[in-house]
Amino acid sequence: MQHGVLLVGRGDGQRRGGALGAPTEVRDVRGADAHGNAGYRQGRGRVPCDPPAIGPTTRVAGVNDAPALDGDGPAQGARSVASGILWSRLAGLLRESLLRSVLALGPAADAFGAALRIPNVLQNLLGEGSLSASFIPVYSRLLGEGRDEEAGKVAGAVAGLMAVLSGGLALFGIIFARPLTSLLAPGFDGARHELTIDLIRVTTAGIGFLVLSAWCLGVLNSHRRFFLPYVAPVLWNAAQIVVLAAALVADWDPTGAARALAWGLVVGGFLQFAVQAVAVRRMVPDLRPSLAHSDPGVIEVRRRFVPAVMGRGVVQVSGYVDLVLASLLATGAVAALLSAQALYLLPLSLFAMSVAAAELPEMSRAVDSSVLASRATDAMRRTAFFTLFSGVAYVAVGELLVEALFGWGAFDADDARVVWLVLAAYSLGLPATSVSRVLQGTCHSVGDTAGPARIAGIRVAVAAVVGLVLMFQFDEVFVFNGAFGTGGIGEQDGLAPHLGAVGLALGSAVAAWIELGLLTGRARSAAPDLRSPAVALGSLAVPAALAFLVGAAAKFVLGGLPAVFGAPLALGVSGFVYVAASHRMKVAEAHLVLAPIRRRLWR
Repeated sequence: MQHGVLLVGRGDGQRRGGALGAPTEVRDVRGADAHGNAGYRQGRGRVPCDPPAIGPTTRVAGVNDAPALDGDGPAQGARSVASGILWSRLAGLLRESLLRSVLALGPAADAFGAALRIPNVLQNLLGEGSLSASFIPVYSRLLGEGRDEEAGKVAGAVAGLMAVLSGGLALFGIIFARPLTSLLAPGFDGARHELTIDLIRVTTAGIGFLVLSAWCLGVLNSHRRFFLPYVAPVLWNAAQIVVLAAALVADWDPTGAARALAWGLVVGGFLQFAVQAVAVRRMVPDLRPSLAHSDPGVIEVRRRFVPAVMGRGVVQVSGYVDLVLASLLATGAVAALLSAQALYLLPLSLFAMSVAAAELPEMSRAVDSSVLASRATDAMRRTAFFTLFSGVAYVAVGELLVEALFGWGAFDADDARVVWLVLAAYSLGLPATSVSRVLQGTCHSVGDTAGPARIAGIRVAVAAVVGLVLMFQFDEVFVFNGAFGTGGIGEQDGLAPHLGAVGLALGSAVAAWIELGLLTGRARSAAPDLRSPAVALGSLAVPAALAFLVGAAAKFVLGGLPAVFGAPLALGVSGFVYVAASHRMKVAEAHLVLAPIRRRLWR
């Protein structure tokens, strides 16, 4: 066994380690074998501490010096993942913009949104999240030990089993589309209900491609090929963008456009899988899918897969509950939720989830609770710095952003105002949701997966109860010609978008803060020295307040400009004030923005 040097971040106000900062050296008293496989940490239970696939600052002397697989190094791998995610999100925003232009917030948009939920849920349950937790560690360990033949057998068996499982689920969805629609969207009736049934029969046909794409991601990441699997979803979006562009040019009716778009989703899923499958084939030419299930490696993957799916299931229940409740509201509520979520998830993906993913391996290697607390506190500060501003920007200038992205075709100013208000309601819980991702990782690093899962269940229940109480009250309010109304205005009342989805988003925000409080207590049982998230968020209160005031003023001043020009200007001014105020108040995380700018200016 060899001992090495583990790089971790400091808990002070200087530059920190992790995904975005500089590292500091701490002696690692654990062992690791010559293949780079970390041992088990003593003192807090038998918790596996595998080396991270893309951790940007991990450096274990004598371990990382082992012969590496071809591909990106750790730092470059992290940049590749971030770049791929960014391109995918931008393509998704373009797709969502065109989608609103073609379908707006009408019945066809609701039907397509409901039909899209099933493949999304099954992909999340069976795909990237679950396979990353179960397949990648086993496959990577076998590769690191030089057991390439056994690794190939495991990968082939997992591919075969996932193909059979996803194929069976797709067939089930096609046959039982009608009861699934009643379960998924009980508030739909008439033409909207029938259209949803037809769309579900098409969209479920593409489930297998999306799940196998996640398998390809696992293989490629294990071989340190990061950019392709994270940018491949651009093709999934691109296929739908082509359909939407054709619908705009040819002026298709919304129902016909929704049907064509469902087939575009299937084609996009195939393209996303195919481009990765070609890369996998070139990298591992001898890999063959099979249905072998008795291999020890396959058994280990299956053992890890079930609890991973259960953990992902709790998260998916929240989305299902939102969809069911939104289907009970006025037409357009489902589409408004989906449009707001497309923007809401962007900072969560780029900042919160990326930091949490990079920190989890490092926190798992922490030699004692004080080091764990230091890393978790540092990660919370970095996450809060970026996501707090994102939430403030969405509230202050979100209407301009929504108009700039979605304000085309049938999507009018009233639709933009409703989507902005839903986004603003979601954003009230954005800082809590982002910091909670770090605290979940803190618990997971010491083997506590049951606690965060139970807390997530509480969050889902609270969001449902609060949302149910508020949504019908908000659904009485509508927007017509830029003004709010609660009384009838003749036939136009039925055409005006209503605010019921705002109530659901507020329920989600309230639940996010409750989850944060519960997770803080849970994480402190493993890391008593963990600082309160209130400290990280409180240090940013003044910069956030100034950014909000400036952003709101900029929105008012720039209101006469087209949104595509006004939105980036207002966002830029607000962001400048936020960073400048943070730097003035000696918030250490401001250097994460200022340092790259200084390097470019003084190069």
